[in-house]
Amino acid sequence: MMRRLLAEASGALLLAAAVIGSGIMAERLADENTAVALIANTGATVAALAVLIALFGPMTGAHFNPVITLVATTKGSLPVGEATAYVAVQVIGCCFGAMLANIMFELPLLQFSSHARTGAAQWLSEIVATAGLVLVAFTAPSVKEAAWRVPAWIGAAYWFTASTSFANPAITLGRTLTDTFTGIRPIDAVGFILAQIAGGLLGLVATRVFPSGKAEAR
Repeated sequence: MMRRLLAEASGALLLAAAVIGSGIMAERLADENTAVALIANTGATVAALAVLIALFGPMTGAHFNPVITLVATTKGSLPVGEATAYVAVQVIGCCFGAMLANIMFELPLLQFSSHARTGAAQWLSEIVATAGLVLVAFTAPSVKEAAWRVPAWIGAAYWFTASTSFANPAITLGRTLTDTFTGIRPIDAVGFILAQIAGGLLGLVATRVFPSGKAEAR
């Protein structure tokens, strides 16, 4: 159990550091070209997520996301006690990942984002992104398949959703701690997290309508 928790925490930390760090680098190099910055941020996120799923998937299922853990628990593949511990370390890992990214780019260790992200379009986007993530993750027949399907979905959703696809309450909280390209104001995180939970429930329904033909993701 301790090894699994360490894997979840490490994966969440590295994912948050990759998302936020690449956003900082992209913003600095893109010369105020937001499209170029988002392309760079997307590529780094997709690559990091693919590697982390392949690395930690055989140990934990590579959740790194409280919504994925909630759905796994609802489907009976993860006990409530373990799920609670998973969520705790995911949140802690993402928050430390944000601080790590800040330090790597010589920014204050802890800062609160001023990047406004709110409104019905953003919340709907998070519902769609999270529902799709759940469906893709839980219908993947193996970790090997999930390691490309999940990053592919997230990469696409960066571009077709108005919110740029956070789709993860833990990383949403982590992003409140960096006032950079990928940040979100703490006050806006609440709406995002509620939308992500709603999307997770919608995704759970979708997995029952379109069940995997093979073993479910853990």
